[in-house]
Amino acid sequence: MADTSEKIQKTDEEWRAELSPEAYAILRQAGTERPFTGEYNATKDKGMFTCGGCGNELFSSDTKFDSGSGWPSFTDPVNRENVTLIEDRSHGMVRVEVRCAKCDGHLGHVFDDGPADAGGQRYCINSAALQFAPPE
Repeated sequence: MADTSEKIQKTDEEWRAELSPEAYAILRQAGTERPFTGEYNATKDKGMFTCGGCGNELFSSDTKFDSGSGWPSFTDPVNRENVTLIEDRSHGMVRVEVRCAKCDGHLGHVFDDGPADAGGQRYCINSAALQFAPPE
């Protein structure tokens, strides 16, 4: 599991050089990809979803479900210490933003409309903020 005790700090220029334009817009500028366009929306493979900015382990495929929202959705992070939840009042709404605890990259939002039998939460995450690693 990734060590989140050491925060990753890079300059804006370093982030721009390392990330694709879409990943940069989402991870560093809190953008959102269009629904049903992300690489991992329909992925059903087993493995680990990690932060696209730093590799921090975020979500197991075991918690991924099809929410119909158009974004990869998960019921719970692999370790709650690997994500930071922040109140987000942008765009005239009150939501809870999900960020990577290690690099502070924007991942998406969490909502209370997930499966009731799995705790009721839906972590709605941008594909471009993630990388996928199949089991070794």
